[in-house]
Amino acid sequence: MVFGLMFIMRGRPADLLVGKMNLFKQRIALLRERMTELGLDAYIVPSADPHLSEYLPEHWQARTWLSGFDGSAGTLLVTTHFAGLWTDSRYWEQARAQLEGSDIALMQQGQEGVPDLNDWLCSQLQPGMKVGADGFTLSMRGAQDLQNTLKSVPAQVCWSEKLLDNIWHDRPALPVKAVYEHEAPFVSQSRVEKLRLVRKAIDQLGAQWHLVSSLDDIAWILNLRGSDVSYNPVFLSYLLIGPEQCELFVEQAKLNPVLIEKLAAEHILIRPYNGITQALAGLEGKGELLIDPARTTIGICQAAASLTLVEALNPSQLFKSRKTVADIQNVRNAMEADGAALCEFFAWFEQAMANGEVVTEVTIDEQINAARARQAHFVCPSFATIAGFNANGAMPHYRATPESHAVIEGNGLLLIDSGGQYLNGTTDITRVVPVGQVSDSQKADFTLVLKGMIALSRAVFPVGFPAPLLDPIARMPLWQQGLDFGHGTGHGVGYFLNVHEGPQGISHRGYRNLNTGMQEGMITSNEPGLYRPGQWGIRIENLVCNVSGGETEFGRFLKFETLTLCPIDTRCIATHMLDEAERNWLNQYHEQVRNRLQPLVDGAALQWLQERTQPL
Repeated sequence: MVFGLMFIMRGRPADLLVGKMNLFKQRIALLRERMTELGLDAYIVPSADPHLSEYLPEHWQARTWLSGFDGSAGTLLVTTHFAGLWTDSRYWEQARAQLEGSDIALMQQGQEGVPDLNDWLCSQLQPGMKVGADGFTLSMRGAQDLQNTLKSVPAQVCWSEKLLDNIWHDRPALPVKAVYEHEAPFVSQSRVEKLRLVRKAIDQLGAQWHLVSSLDDIAWILNLRGSDVSYNPVFLSYLLIGPEQCELFVEQAKLNPVLIEKLAAEHILIRPYNGITQALAGLEGKGELLIDPARTTIGICQAAASLTLVEALNPSQLFKSRKTVADIQNVRNAMEADGAALCEFFAWFEQAMANGEVVTEVTIDEQINAARARQAHFVCPSFATIAGFNANGAMPHYRATPESHAVIEGNGLLLIDSGGQYLNGTTDITRVVPVGQVSDSQKADFTLVLKGMIALSRAVFPVGFPAPLLDPIARMPLWQQGLDFGHGTGHGVGYFLNVHEGPQGISHRGYRNLNTGMQEGMITSNEPGLYRPGQWGIRIENLVCNVSGGETEFGRFLKFETLTLCPIDTRCIATHMLDEAERNWLNQYHEQVRNRLQPLVDGAALQWLQERTQPL
């Protein structure tokens, strides 16, 4: 019990935990049996599908099925005598809880003294040992890195071992949900225009063909959307772009006959989803194939082994990241709808708390999604809502469940990170609000995070400036106090697409990444945080768009336009810690939020908006 935190547990937790852990031990034992049969000394199970997606259809959630850890990032390694899960600091607390009693070691990736998976393997394997993996879940670049590392042992690597096919007997089927068009007025470029851009880039790179495996790239290029993957409006497919026509490898039953005919008229032909390897083999002698080694699996690349490969970033990654003027205006409209929904939600929340109603983290998830669902053009959440009270908020990717969650009562801080998929944009916002009394220490932490968020919001930088190098601007107020946070400060955001997209990202740990130069039209999150395990967590997040910052004799510059519209709770601020410029920024932001949202809300939501946007 910390800061009035109370957990609701249903069922018989101890018995359920023992049974659950025994189940995962049995599954690891079955995997080891198959490894022995095939002469494997180690087997790698990443969090990935054949499209290297972040969020996976259940069919490819092998790591979760084997270990019980359901975070969106992490890799399981199983040897004859060891099992370990590598994951980053966002998930350490979650993984520690979910792996308890499973005999799977938590390898805290990035922590000093903890080797990465490749180095650990290199130190443990003996010459001649064999490592296996399903090559359709490892990127070409990742597979090459592993292979190069293991040359020093030397150890053998085999990418064709699909061990789970023989032990996961109730494996969910592949999704078969419908594919549909993303149409005007929400689309500003036609398929023909986008394909023209991509083909020009293919030609400039010296290739004739281009294989696209990443689902958000395919959805963007073809102006199609689906719902095969939770939270991301994409569909399972491959796209092979040729000089004259395209082939879309997708289950035909997902497309209605009218759409198939329309695509055919634009020289986009439908092929069976599992026909991609045969199609690549058929390209032998027909020219060079462009692939993105970070977004194409080694399994697919082996199917194209007879071809000359040109390795480069998918051209659509850059095109997709630079939203058009029309797209950005659509996003502004989506932000107004999202802001109105949040006004309704927070007004409900404060009234429910004042009335003494039982409000839980699960209730918050339900209510915030219901408020968004009442808005025009809403499709679904853009990710699983993170509603964490006090200690739960200290886990950056915490998720409440009906079986385990906190009641919001007593004193402390409630962190809510949520977002929506709208036909006219994708939203992602984090706010922290007070419950009961907020301590001076909590206010100080909140204000340091706010100072960093404001500093980054006000940044001006040259066109093409590497996004990772902006990260220290947001961290400086924390670093000056000896504080820090483990995740990046910002990620790219799609346009009615994945809530996480590249190529830009604001994180000093990604300074070696290529193609991160900031360009006009890119939308990125601005979300510094501070987490005190067992106590509370703070993160304040807005989405910002790169807009022109003017041109001088020294070049062209960019600045950020803040897109998100929702008050930042001033009751959590230690106002004496803000300087005049920071107060002015916050007051001006709140004035903009009030002016743009007032026409869209009424009653309690309007009253809440007006109260929470009062100037400091």
